[in-house]
Amino acid sequence: MNKNICIGVVINEQTLTLEELCKACVVQTSWVITLVNEGILDPQGQTQSGWEFSGDCLQSIHTIKRLEADLGINIAGAALILELLDENQRLKRIIEDPINTVFKE
Repeated sequence: MNKNICIGVVINEQTLTLEELCKACVVQTSWVITLVNEGILDPQGQTQSGWEFSGDCLQSIHTIKRLEADLGINIAGAALILELLDENQRLKRIIEDPINTVFKE
């Protein structure tokens, strides 16, 4: 089992190209393209050669790799889990600061 995992500080203001993202996460380009085609990752840019990925994409790949390696979850399952994790975070923000969060959304 390959235990290469992305670690470090994610800075959302900086973007990564497809090549940089693949290198940072030690994944194949074709795998990232599959994630984009499935709607799991949403890069900026019209063409594959112009794609730019946010720090959120880096975190998503890290999570997906862990789900695949640790639990054997496939890409569709990982997509669902990522959506549920996002919703969980959104709800936690509402609980922590209900007035400001509700009016911002």
